[in-house]
Amino acid sequence: MNLPLGRRLAAETVGTALLVAVVVGSGIQADRLSSDGGVELLANALATVLGLGVLIALLGPVSGAHFNPVVSLAAWWHGRREPAGLALREVAAYAGAQTGGAVAGALLANAMFDLPVVDWSTRERWAGHLWLAEAVATAGLILLIFGLARTGRAQVAAPAVACYVGAAYWFTSSTSFANPAVTIGRAFTDTYAGITPASVGPFIAAQLLGCLIGVSLVALLFPAIPDGAQAATTALAAQPAAADAVAELERSRP
Repeated sequence: MNLPLGRRLAAETVGTALLVAVVVGSGIQADRLSSDGGVELLANALATVLGLGVLIALLGPVSGAHFNPVVSLAAWWHGRREPAGLALREVAAYAGAQTGGAVAGALLANAMFDLPVVDWSTRERWAGHLWLAEAVATAGLILLIFGLARTGRAQVAAPAVACYVGAAYWFTSSTSFANPAVTIGRAFTDTYAGITPASVGPFIAAQLLGCLIGVSLVALLFPAIPDGAQAATTALAAQPAAADAVAELERSRP
C-alpha cells in the first residue's frame, strides 16, 4: 500500500477501537435490556455485523482494514514476495496499533455505560471446546479473506467478512473472538463480552493455530493469483485501488 505507515496505523487503531466499542457496548446494552440469552446474543451479533461491515468499507482503502493481528500476519505471509506486500516490521506495528485500539475501545464502552473505565473481566472462558472453536473460527476467517483476494473478489470483503463473523457468533461455542487484539481488549471489561485475563493466552494460541490452518487452506485451494485478481496483501480492502488514488491526490497537492 502506498499510503504512509503512520496514516495506516491510525486507521487500524481507530477501526479496532470502534469495533471493540461496538462489540462490548452492544453486549452491555443487550444484557441490560433483556434477560433472554438468545436475544442478547442476537443483538450482540447483529450490532457487530453492521459495525464491522461499515468499518471495513470505510477504512479498507486506507489500511486494508485488518483490525486483527492474525489477518496482518497472513497478509505478510501471502504477500512476502510482492513488492507492495506488508513487511514484517509493519505487521508488528499493525499488531501494536490494533491491540492498543482494542483496549481503548473496551475502555470507551465501559465509560459510555457509566462503568469503571478499567474493569477486569471475571467471565471465565477456559475449556478445550472453546479453543477448538477459536481455531475453527480463525481458520475460516483467513480462508474467506484471502480466498476472496486470490480470486479477484476483494471488493465484496466488507459484507462477506461481516456476514461470516455474524454467523460464527452462532456456530462456534466461543462466539468467535478470532482476533488476538480484540481478545486482549475484551479482558478490560467485566461485562457480557468480557474474558478473564487468565483465559486470554489459550484463546490467542488457538487463534494463531487457526491462522496457520487458514493460510494452509488458502495455499491448497487457491494456489495461484489469477491474472487481474487483487493481491492478497490488500486483505480486507473493499476497494484497494482507492488507496492509490488517495496517494496520488496527496502528491498533487501544493
